[in-house]
Amino acid sequence: MSASENFSLAQAWLDAFNAYDVDALVALYAEDATHTSPKIRVLHPETGGRLVGRQALSAWWKAANARLPGLRYELVALTADDARVFMEYLRHAPGEAPMPVAEVFEVRDGRIVASRVYHG
Repeated sequence: MSASENFSLAQAWLDAFNAYDVDALVALYAEDATHTSPKIRVLHPETGGRLVGRQALSAWWKAANARLPGLRYELVALTADDARVFMEYLRHAPGEAPMPVAEVFEVRDGRIVASRVYHG
């Protein structure tokens, strides 16, 4: 995919996330995609912070939406090349201070094959 197509993919991801459209969000991922996050590690230590596959991703985001109604991401910066996307956003969760987050998507054949979340 081109950098502009990956840029559009990331924007679609952000739009689906903020619309709580888990089906649209998960459709952007390859069937066997991986997702790593410090939040997963804290809430599900048995995973080592890593989820594999669309079903696991769907369950994770549905649980997050139920646990944190009103959760949303505010885009700060987005850049993409032919193979990956680097995104910075502010995580806004009810009752919490905004948290700066960085996320990287590895993209192949128009789908996210790996996503990695970084925050302090």
